[in-house]
Amino acid sequence: MRLLALTLLCSLSLRAPRALCCPCHQPELCRSVEGARDLEVFVFDVGGKEWRSYDWTKVTTVAVFGLYDAELMCFAHSRGARVVLKGDVSLSDIVDPANRTAWIKEKVNLAKKQFMDGINLDIEQAVDTSSTEYYALTALVKETTEAFHSEIPGSQVSFDVAWSPKCIDKRCYDYPAIAESCDFLFVMSYDEQSQIWGDCIAMANAPFSQTITAYQQYIQMKVDPKKLLMGVPWYGYDYPCLNFSKDGVCTIPMVPFRGAPCSDAAGKQIPYSTMMEQINSSQSGRMWDEKQLAPYYVYKDNGGQIHQVWYDDPESIYLKTSYVRTKGLGGVGMWNGNLLDYSNNPIAQQQTRAMWNALIGPSDKDITMAANCKPVLQH
Repeated sequence: MRLLALTLLCSLSLRAPRALCCPCHQPELCRSVEGARDLEVFVFDVGGKEWRSYDWTKVTTVAVFGLYDAELMCFAHSRGARVVLKGDVSLSDIVDPANRTAWIKEKVNLAKKQFMDGINLDIEQAVDTSSTEYYALTALVKETTEAFHSEIPGSQVSFDVAWSPKCIDKRCYDYPAIAESCDFLFVMSYDEQSQIWGDCIAMANAPFSQTITAYQQYIQMKVDPKKLLMGVPWYGYDYPCLNFSKDGVCTIPMVPFRGAPCSDAAGKQIPYSTMMEQINSSQSGRMWDEKQLAPYYVYKDNGGQIHQVWYDDPESIYLKTSYVRTKGLGGVGMWNGNLLDYSNNPIAQQQTRAMWNALIGPSDKDITMAANCKPVLQH
């Protein structure tokens, strides 16, 4: 009630000084969080109250992709974690420098009003190399970063990029220049089957080798590894199989995307929590693909159709976050923090804890346990 009353008071008192409008029970919690962490753990939150159950010993930044929650801001600040805005705008709207400046000013003012610590630019639009939009996007990132750093000391500006810099989904951006301008590139190392150019079959959402190769591509472009945050999926893809071979290959419907004949749009995204409920009653149980280094399972729906589900779990995530530490990347994050089961169920609690622990990489004990835990059935 106190938080609600303070928030209402701020909204009514338009002339009140900024310091008097802090919705937190301690005014110092409205100060911007400053300083860097050895390992950034970047969390996307899409709303609700699941954040109360996050592992706050690990969280360093929360990107608010749902409604603004002053309680979340206050709590995050009490744990030394940043809270940042979502920034999304049509590139055609910011080609004009005056429009671009106005948009940036609006976002800076909103961040100040809500006592936030920066912005995550989530602009996943197709852009042609050397086009007007190409240069406008690069300018947007640079100017946004300069404005936030100037107006909110210690603020953080990050920019979301595709899993590879090779014009994935026709996002042909000036990645080196963008990386140079902002604090982090959040690499969305998932949805890696958004364009399937080979056989139309179900595959891992983020195959290990393909994922790691893409980071090498970014680094070869002279992007500082410490500016790269590895995104991992806390969801999987459920694919209905048109044909299911004796070798376990699931042929999927042809759903074209940006020139490719097939895509992961043939399946549907499902949360990690849902998969953990479903897997024990599936036909196969958890299986492990040695080539893609990813888990999957097979089930039959009520209509008799076979489905194959690909996802990431602690074992596959450990492999990736080990790379993050070994290669000195800036950190890790996930889409999204709300997708685990935060109930009081003891099994769910264990699964959820394991997923959070996987973000910071395996200990020697974890590596040994994973090596000794080989599934019986393999593809």
